[in-house]
Amino acid sequence: MNVENLYTSVACNRTTECADWGPNGLIAFGACNAIAVLDPNYNGNSAKILHTYVQHTKRINTVKWLDGNHLFSGGDDGKAFLWELETPTTATPQFTALNGHTGGVNAVDGVQHIKGTWLLATAAADSSLKLWLYEKNSRAISCFQTIQLNGGFCFSLRLTLLPKSCDVLLASSGDDETISLWTPNCRAVEEDSTAKQFTRVHKLTGHEDWVRGLDFVRDGEDLLLASGSQDNFIRLWRIAPRSKEQTLENRVNMFNLCDPESGEIRVEEKILQLGAQAWYAISLESVLYGHEGWVYGVQWHKSEQQELRLLSGSIDKTLIVWAPTEHGVWLEQVRVGEVGGNSMGFFGCKFSSDGHSIMAHSYQGGFHIWNQNREQPQLWTSNVIVGGHYGEVRDLDWEHEGSYLMSVSADQTTRLHAPWLQSGKSSTWHELARPQVHGYDMQALAILSRYRFASGAEEKIVRTFQATANFIENFRHISQPPGDAANDAVLDSLPKGASVPSLGLSNKAVYKLEADSSSAKNTKDEYPDNYFVPVTLETPPQEETLMQNTLWPELQKLYGHGYEIYALAATHDGQVLASTCRATNAEHAQIILWNTQNWKQLQKLGCHQLTVTQLSFSPDARYLLSVSRDRRWSIFRRQQADPLSGYVLMASTDKSNGIHTRIIWSCDWSHDSKYFATSSRDGKVVVWTHNELAESEESSLKGWTAAHTLELKNESITAVAFARTLVHDAYILALGMESGHIKIYCFDNDSLQLRCDLSKDQAHHLTVRRLRFRPTSSFDGAGQRLQLASCGEDHLVRIYDIALT
Repeated sequence: MNVENLYTSVACNRTTECADWGPNGLIAFGACNAIAVLDPNYNGNSAKILHTYVQHTKRINTVKWLDGNHLFSGGDDGKAFLWELETPTTATPQFTALNGHTGGVNAVDGVQHIKGTWLLATAAADSSLKLWLYEKNSRAISCFQTIQLNGGFCFSLRLTLLPKSCDVLLASSGDDETISLWTPNCRAVEEDSTAKQFTRVHKLTGHEDWVRGLDFVRDGEDLLLASGSQDNFIRLWRIAPRSKEQTLENRVNMFNLCDPESGEIRVEEKILQLGAQAWYAISLESVLYGHEGWVYGVQWHKSEQQELRLLSGSIDKTLIVWAPTEHGVWLEQVRVGEVGGNSMGFFGCKFSSDGHSIMAHSYQGGFHIWNQNREQPQLWTSNVIVGGHYGEVRDLDWEHEGSYLMSVSADQTTRLHAPWLQSGKSSTWHELARPQVHGYDMQALAILSRYRFASGAEEKIVRTFQATANFIENFRHISQPPGDAANDAVLDSLPKGASVPSLGLSNKAVYKLEADSSSAKNTKDEYPDNYFVPVTLETPPQEETLMQNTLWPELQKLYGHGYEIYALAATHDGQVLASTCRATNAEHAQIILWNTQNWKQLQKLGCHQLTVTQLSFSPDARYLLSVSRDRRWSIFRRQQADPLSGYVLMASTDKSNGIHTRIIWSCDWSHDSKYFATSSRDGKVVVWTHNELAESEESSLKGWTAAHTLELKNESITAVAFARTLVHDAYILALGMESGHIKIYCFDNDSLQLRCDLSKDQAHHLTVRRLRFRPTSSFDGAGQRLQLASCGEDHLVRIYDIALT
């Protein structure tokens, strides 16, 4: 069995400097506790997350490419890791841990000081800076200095080599609105110059709020330092080497700001000794104002022609590229962004190595990339990208024919993932819609039909939704779903889009208005709602389009539960919907069945005493299976052939025959309804089957018996799923663990054999919340292929391509 990652969806952590664009063309970013490596030019014009690297045990705060093969990261676990990749796309890189901080590491940087030796710097919430030496050949790392900030906090730091010197300059910004410059003590007696103790030599003042971004660049023989601050300003500082004669002359004229010969006003310079017997003049080069919000990121880029540009990103939703004129005046060259919706702006920004693309990551964790047109340099166009959830993903479900995957998350969104089919190229998966952006954390999901679904959040209401005409048109063009012939009459009857009113939670339908002869025929007249404008997509939508133009209107609210919705399930034909809520007694633990044709309650089913954790209808809709926190499962059988005839309790477990001794987290039916599986916190998976000859009124099991019991020591099994087809006359069963691992078993002759074990790098690094096999399978020259979707508390949604030989 060969398992390949087909699709990974996850958002960037919402911290500054949490994403970096390396010289190898790959973007590395923090994704919960993992580092995700994204290729923004995968397949030529698409994008794909290639790998995830897991060593941190808490959220990653900062990621930095040191060169094309070295990656530096810091996290809330107080650790930093230096990753060494043999090639830029290495799946399992070697790593070295930097241990010593007692608080979360929030800033890292490094510079190659001597051949084969790196000088690294880390800053953490324990109010300290640490300086490290890393020997590349031996991979030995040592901390040679700890700088205590006396209760202060370092937001950003940068290392660079001083011009005309082999010494290192460190710049750091803190919570005192200043920028500190540090260099090795020139009076140090150590023979090893790499281990000289750093001392603060100067503080740059001028900003009126915290400095959140720093970056160095070499400009001829000088250094330029850019600083971006929460005072909305960017300051450029020049650090220029000086000879002894120039130093003495400057000291004589330090109180005379006018040039005695020309009479022109001179820029005030501060003369400092930086490093070993080297003098430098530090002056303020320029102050840039163009943002209307906090500036969170700045980065320099120098072209092959030695032309300098500066990129800045702000919480005001804009990126600005600055460039100097012939007279040295820095002006705004390009401005992009201004995304709509109720979003905040950008937490960081980066140039690509060639300078023809710029990237930013936003408050919602989404990526925005703009590419410069080579023939028209002033024209920048958006790039196809991959995003994802920025909160734990709690449930997912496939459309009944597998044309798309839908997921819900604690980030209060519902997202639709589907393939982008291009002629002559392999397909790539992307987020095509964000049907629901809610005010409560999402919990459960059930697909009713191709273009209808129900969702439950941490509220007492089940909400149902219908796709818009605008989405269906774009979905048909991008994904080309089978069996979905164009029907303009149906599309004309559907709302064109949806929007959320101010202070509201319900998506309202937006219809096209008939324009009279006296009105101007434009988009705003036809669609008066400011939050929706129809778009025709040739490629998967960008983040700004997803946020404001892909909502689905709400069909119905279903009331009846007393507490927050916890689980949903629907029959394959979508005629019956089952829902449960959080419960501490039998009354609230009842399952409600809904008729989706008129949205009325069919009945309430009672059996459990505590929260029902998952529901599952058998594929033939004959049975409804429920599992609960009360350590029991129950089966309800349909009374008649009519799916709306209602269900009655058929069987349930009790203390004497339940097998499970802890909470039952998950359940699923085999494709032929002959078996079902249950998994629990006690590490047990039980496959059950029915023997009609063994039905007895004396037993609560009514003929249901355990065909096989698998127990995994020291594991909690939180998700279970059957494949939707037989493979070589055997059933395929996937298990998701609290540890994040996914195990795939073959069930044959009433026994389970392990076929594949996916590690944290391949699967999840936190609890797996749900597993679902795609309803369709395929065949190629190597044999049958299945696709498995998973989601977890690590914010990840993954799809695996499984080759069965």
